Amino acid sequence: MENELNEWSDTPIAEGRLEGKVALITGGNSGIGLASAKRFVAEGAYVYITGRRREELDKAISSIGQNATAIQGDISNLADLDKIYEVIRAGHNRLDIVFANAGLGTLEPLGSITEAGFDLAFNVNVRGTLFTIQKALPFLSSGASIILTGSSTGSRGTAAFSVYSATKAAIRNFARSWALDLRGKGIRVNVLSPGATATPGLLGLFDSSIQDQAMQAFSDESPLGRVGHPDEIAAVAVFLASDESTYMTGSEIFVDGGQAQV
Repeated sequence: MENELNEWSDTPIAEGRLEGKVALITGGNSGIGLASAKRFVAEGAYVYITGRRREELDKAISSIGQNATAIQGDISNLADLDKIYEVIRAGHNRLDIVFANAGLGTLEPLGSITEAGFDLAFNVNVRGTLFTIQKALPFLSSGASIILTGSSTGSRGTAAFSVYSATKAAIRNFARSWALDLRGKGIRVNVLSPGATATPGLLGLFDSSIQDQAMQAFSDESPLGRVGHPDEIAAVAVFLASDESTYMTGSEIFVDGGQAQV
């Protein structure tokens, strides 16, 4: 499975679409967030990434290589969010892109859902996303792009994943409602909804002994016959971050191999 995570490392990347832009990517220390940070920098942006674990952040910054700053913090903690934005204020004092990507979930079927699991998912995915964006507003430039990470699970039933799926349904409505709240401000907000993607977060849902079996099951459900790679999601994040998507707001783009579409 490690090979599956790395096999796209030589994917060609176009350059220049984000030249001069400043971006914040929460959950940028691994998976989709890290793949997006690399692509944003390759496209000319300066990127701030956040994550809860310093060791992973240090590794991420080393892999990005340049034009990036790592800020340790938990988006569900408002004091941490304030510290994140203080670093951004001191560094650039503006944001052109906010990719609210941080999120998590646990497998808990109805009948076994715990209060701790519910609170964790909603505190990070819903509360954390809301206040990440609300606290970003004073920094957003005219024409800024807000990208929220949704999920194909927000539009379909998924066994043992109802709490996570509900948080992603909330994210979808955030975009619809915030597009109206931001009317006339020149700021757009859209949802990027991946399907099953070979990330540490997805793999971490399963015991190592059944990870390959779980990935095969996801592949079997997909019309394309495989799971996605973080770079494939990041490529669409670049589109939403760039001026190529200036007439889009309140929308949702699925990058799911057709899994939730057919």
